[in-house]
Amino acid sequence: MPNWGGGAKCGACEKTVYHAEEIQCNGRSFHKSCFLCMACRKALDSTTVAAHESEIYCKTCYGRKYGPKGVGFGQGAGCLSTDTGDHLGLNLQQGSPKPARPSTPTNTSKFAKKVVDVDKCPRCGKSVYAAEKIMGGGKPWHKSCFRCAICGKSLESTNVTDKDGELYCKVCYAKNFGPKGIGFGGLTQVEKKE
Repeated sequence: MPNWGGGAKCGACEKTVYHAEEIQCNGRSFHKSCFLCMACRKALDSTTVAAHESEIYCKTCYGRKYGPKGVGFGQGAGCLSTDTGDHLGLNLQQGSPKPARPSTPTNTSKFAKKVVDVDKCPRCGKSVYAAEKIMGGGKPWHKSCFRCAICGKSLESTNVTDKDGELYCKVCYAKNFGPKGIGFGGLTQVEKKE
């Protein structure tokens, strides 16, 4: 029988989906406004959708409903194990929930808040914050301190080498710590013994 309505039927509302408003997932068509998680009704896109047979979910609800269960699994990505999913219509409770631990320290004095474990730059000894951090040799460095210890050349991930906690460009490293002889370390002659 011919499809006189013009397009495929929406997998959620069963109404006709025209090409301009169509999203396809798992071989089915949806209106953009109907492409929602079946549990929490959150809007989905190609990076957040998880399909199970004819149902579509956000990755969080999919993990709660179909992911591994038990101690240590957390019932899906980004979910606390105490989340039962009851508010989403998901029956996931398997035993008594464990009380959630506080995520913030109990000592909230203004002096305690200022004491933060901040990394120190090996070159200058000052604090390195996330906005200015570059990792090299397994340590955090300031961008301005991320230089060769011998020639002072600015380093990048492609030309950095480390030895004994210090950074070097590949040229200085080869000259000072590399093999010696003809063709190595800048030597061009070999002295002959007579």
